[in-house]
Amino acid sequence: MKLGVLTVALGSLTFDKACEYLAGIGVQSVEIGTGGYPGTAHLDPVKALADPSIIDNVKALLEKYNLTISALSCHGNPVHPTKASADKFHEDFENTCKLAQKLGVDTVITFSGCPGDHPGAKEPNWVTCAWPPEYLDILEFQWEEVMIPYWKKTAAFAESYGVTKIALEMHPGFCVYNPRTLLRLREAVGSIIGANFDPSHLFWQGINPVEAIKALKGAIHHFHAKDTRVDFYNASVNGTLETSRYDDFLGRGWVFRTVGYGNGETVWRDMISTLRAVGYDGAISIEHEDGLMSVEEGLEKAVAFLKSILMLQPPAEMWWA
Repeated sequence: MKLGVLTVALGSLTFDKACEYLAGIGVQSVEIGTGGYPGTAHLDPVKALADPSIIDNVKALLEKYNLTISALSCHGNPVHPTKASADKFHEDFENTCKLAQKLGVDTVITFSGCPGDHPGAKEPNWVTCAWPPEYLDILEFQWEEVMIPYWKKTAAFAESYGVTKIALEMHPGFCVYNPRTLLRLREAVGSIIGANFDPSHLFWQGINPVEAIKALKGAIHHFHAKDTRVDFYNASVNGTLETSRYDDFLGRGWVFRTVGYGNGETVWRDMISTLRAVGYDGAISIEHEDGLMSVEEGLEKAVAFLKSILMLQPPAEMWWA
């Protein structure tokens, strides 16, 4: 395993300065935003594909600071019912795949997306219940007429540029939001589809990440280290389907936290151990979205916390067995 960071939180720094800082605190790999919601502060695929010197500079900086790229991230909604929105997210994904080939990166991270509820819809419709029965009709339309056809075609495009792992972040609001929906799309499209496993989005759904990792054995393409603290008093009153602002720290049922501030060391040790048990040996990429800490403090605390937990060496032979 390698300790990594999604560099988007350091977007105010140049890529050079971000790499220098991350290497200085013990980070080994970087995940770079290349469009969609993560933006292009550190690497714009359109500019990089038009100017090879940009790609050469990225490679030189990675070598200088002894870093690798774990993935390129362009989270978006490429099946958005508004064509202009869908086209922009799709374009970002295609350009990211083209750039990944130039950089020798095999993993691209995004969301599955969420369509509308019929061909003429203007906004996404995330279905969260099976009744009244029209919701099942919406799901049938979304999956069979939009999601599966789109990802079959898009997966073929990604493979043509050497991308072997499309890592979908299981996130509420999109059609793939838990292991069951991830595996449904993977079964329909192929093993190129896998999870960017981010436990922060599972905690507040009531999902046990350790059991989810087991259920996704062989289908985890990347891992985000981000935590969530569930406020059990607030959640006991209003549940965890939150629409209040993220800065309502005392009123929400849950908030994102730096690793270790939502769940303790035992929980994270169990997750890391289970990742190894199912065969995942990739990056553990820290994503900072803690509204109570600065970026630097959040990253440095997460790095310090994970350094004592990650398994950086291969396991020994079981001489005792």
